[in-house]
Amino acid sequence: MSKHNQLDYLDELEAEAIHILREVAGQFERPALLFSGGKDSITLVRLAEKAFRPGKFPFPLVHIDTGHNFIETIEYRDAMVKRLGEKLIVGSVQDSIDQGKVVEQKGKNASRNALQTVTLLDTIAHHKFDACIGGARRDEEKARAKERIFSVRDEFGQWDPKRQRPELWNIYNGKIHKGENVRVFPISNWTELDVWNYIRREKIDLPTIY
Repeated sequence: MSKHNQLDYLDELEAEAIHILREVAGQFERPALLFSGGKDSITLVRLAEKAFRPGKFPFPLVHIDTGHNFIETIEYRDAMVKRLGEKLIVGSVQDSIDQGKVVEQKGKNASRNALQTVTLLDTIAHHKFDACIGGARRDEEKARAKERIFSVRDEFGQWDPKRQRPELWNIYNGKIHKGENVRVFPISNWTELDVWNYIRREKIDLPTIY
């Protein structure tokens, strides 16, 4: 792919993602952008800047903090939120553990990643979010291949492949029932290489651990 074609291709991906973010803003009352401090969610923040500046974001950033984050990630997050002047909501996995809602694994390879789901669902319920924008991509796992850009979830955060809606000609249907919410993946069609190329093109700073 020539450099010129690559730029055109990134422009197309960027335009699609911006369109999706604006659709979320137009169709939902209480959306949120899930921010993990990873390269994909950092890319989403840049796309949100392009979609909504000079106005404010029509959603807060939501970070589900495992309590096991690198200090560089937290410092990066706080500096970024300060620079953006946007609202940050933090859901704490430690709080979920302290409240007895989840049990922490013990042992050498213990991880809190699986516990994040409970904290996220509690955070969604508490703030009554009806859409959560995430940085998942179809190339990450085969299970995501059939998942739509607007992915309807039940109150348990589950998605049912049979209830997925067609997404023809970039028309996204955000209608949901009480208790449901939608996960939205604006960079669903990007590859990991696309993300890295976009970060390089946009000269986006990453946490120093990268």
